[in-house]
Amino acid sequence: MSIGVVLAVIVGVVVAVVALGAIALEWNYRRKPGNRLEFHPGRWELVEREGDRYRIVGEVELYNSTNRLEIMIPEVSAEATLLSKGSLSGISSHIDIIADHPDAPAREDGYWFAYIVKARESTRFKLVVELRGEDLTQLQTLWVKVRYLTYGPGGRIPRTGHVVFPLQYPEPEASANWLVKEEAEVLPIKTHLLTHLDDPVEVVRRYVLPHANPETDIVTIGETPLAIIQGRWRDPASVKPGWVARRLCYFFLPTSSLATACGLQTLVDLVGPWRVLLAFVGGSVAKVLGKPGMFYQLAGEQARLIDDVTGTLPPYDRFIVLGPYNPKAVVDRIRRETGLAAAIVDVNDLKAVKILAATDRLPEPFLEAALRTNPAGNADEQTPLVLIRRRTS
Repeated sequence: MSIGVVLAVIVGVVVAVVALGAIALEWNYRRKPGNRLEFHPGRWELVEREGDRYRIVGEVELYNSTNRLEIMIPEVSAEATLLSKGSLSGISSHIDIIADHPDAPAREDGYWFAYIVKARESTRFKLVVELRGEDLTQLQTLWVKVRYLTYGPGGRIPRTGHVVFPLQYPEPEASANWLVKEEAEVLPIKTHLLTHLDDPVEVVRRYVLPHANPETDIVTIGETPLAIIQGRWRDPASVKPGWVARRLCYFFLPTSSLATACGLQTLVDLVGPWRVLLAFVGGSVAKVLGKPGMFYQLAGEQARLIDDVTGTLPPYDRFIVLGPYNPKAVVDRIRRETGLAAAIVDVNDLKAVKILAATDRLPEPFLEAALRTNPAGNADEQTPLVLIRRRTS
């Protein structure tokens, strides 16, 4: 064997080893969680409500969900956005951030010192929001954006967490406009802006039971409000579209919530890129053969339920809202704890009604007919509940 052949073999082996090493490094890198610090909004409360001053206190938890990695938090800041029925002129807001670390006291000067969150541990901090103004009664909602910097194996990565807190609660008596349908009477029921602080059973108990006859009536809850209560909404800034989402989103109708890279990526994150890709191929073939809509069947129920940006009322109109989790368990709990039959529904202004879950023995054709005109509305009516009563005459 000549020297040239030997050198060629050696070079080939070295190149192969380097290539395999690079592949192994990349594979190992992709398996690492990076700066996986979870934001949990915690409990919030309006502790003081005077004429010209509101004081809201909330507690946020940051949880390091990695198994071995430490993540540092060098910076934390917060910003308040107010939603109101009227002008915000003359209304001011101020937020104090008070560290509540398990092993270190907060500084009296309010300075946030860089803190290390160990693997499978968490830290907390309180947010004290003070609102001032001559007339605060028009305020409807407080939206707090919490910006925190994570520093760790993934580098220096800024994150944002969101908390939505209602400032107004309508009286149950405010909902009294029964609508007469062919076989039913329906009552859209107005609530406060639902948030992670709410429980679906308590919302039904507070706003629906004063109007309801548990022996005969049915309450329906929109799938998007239920998902919001469950915290199933994502900031598009936290969604990182991959190869599949960036390329396939162009093939969906412009009105679809999967027609943006971030919207489609949320589905990829839920069911995986291979299922989305195979559903796209299978759906495309089925469409050519005259069977449209197969993509949504192959990709799973969440494909139909995702609402992209602008898909719901403010401030959730800036977020991607997923479908609700385990809706059957929710309706069964409502039935058990309130006596009311219940259903989780997806209704739109195109007269399309989809029942995601319902208590046993509910007449679905009757429900669909009662909801077909979308009595809850599709804008910012803030009526996530609809009470349905069969007409007796």
